Amino acid sequence: NVGCWEHLHRLSCPEYMADADIKGLKERFEQDGYLRIEGFASLEECDKMKQRMHDLIAKWDPEQTLAPVFATDGSQEKLQGNSDYFLDSANKIHFFLEKDAAGADGRLRPEISKTRSLNKVGHGLHVIDDVFREYSYSSKVVDLVQALGYTDPVLPQSMYIFKQPSIGGEVTSHQDSCFLHTTPRETCLGLWLALDAATLTNGCLWARPASHKEPVRRLFQRNSKYFEEGDKTACKLLFESIDAESEAMSWEGKLPPGSEPPSKGLQDTGFVPLECARGDLVVIHGQVDHLSLANTSDASRETYQLHLVEGPKAGISWGDRNWLQYPDSQPFPSLAPEGCKRKREASEL
Repeated sequence: NVGCWEHLHRLSCPEYMADADIKGLKERFEQDGYLRIEGFASLEECDKMKQRMHDLIAKWDPEQTLAPVFATDGSQEKLQGNSDYFLDSANKIHFFLEKDAAGADGRLRPEISKTRSLNKVGHGLHVIDDVFREYSYSSKVVDLVQALGYTDPVLPQSMYIFKQPSIGGEVTSHQDSCFLHTTPRETCLGLWLALDAATLTNGCLWARPASHKEPVRRLFQRNSKYFEEGDKTACKLLFESIDAESEAMSWEGKLPPGSEPPSKGLQDTGFVPLECARGDLVVIHGQVDHLSLANTSDASRETYQLHLVEGPKAGISWGDRNWLQYPDSQPFPSLAPEGCKRKREASEL
């Protein structure tokens, strides 16, 4: 747990940051595969993003978009595997429903409000929306990523996750690099910002320390039968096992037995809860095994999440079979200091 981000942020400036401070930050991350940073965003920033999402939902017409259900359990391949709406969301703002929010016709059930129906919004908030862009390319995000050793960071994906009160479903065990794969090494980094307090009762993160030292277990890929061989009867997206012998494969895409509160099964398999106050940030290595349980409380647990990778200047290639691809092979937005500075200056004009 890293306290007082304001102090860390000040130290991350080159004229203040001592080698020991950088080393300590990186060592903690390299040891556990995650960091929890208190007070990374102000309460005002949290409120601003929550209000902006409220405005976006107000403008959203579910009758026009026929938003699909999003799930991370055994139905994920079926639900996302043939969804053009999901595939086309890479650099757009698309809306995804909670389980049971859609009727038999695929449309939002009339008795459920738009606000309570959503699982998430993604995956291009950082591309399109000014409020989310302001945070995504802020100096504190850039400085943190740089302090962790990234030299050519680019930002493929952003998500707003709702974890709705009482009905917000679990997110099963997974590694982010499963969905955001790079070669010749995995470089995915998640920045998980708590816009509400995240607790044991409303579905906080659980992570397994040091699990980032394990291989990626499977990849969520574009199906070559559909995209390369032209078999239009094949599903568009599928999971491919990479490390089928891993013990963690027994709960991959599921929850370990005994995960339900008091969650002894999670603790027995090495997971620890990462409770957060509003504005806290959890930094997640792309190979860390993590999950969250259902929100059984009346409290909201909304988050804004960024996922970045190293870019081509660092000798890293984006997986050409990753589900997320920008149209016409457009490059991902840069999180390098100079690029973000230009974005901030342009937004002030």
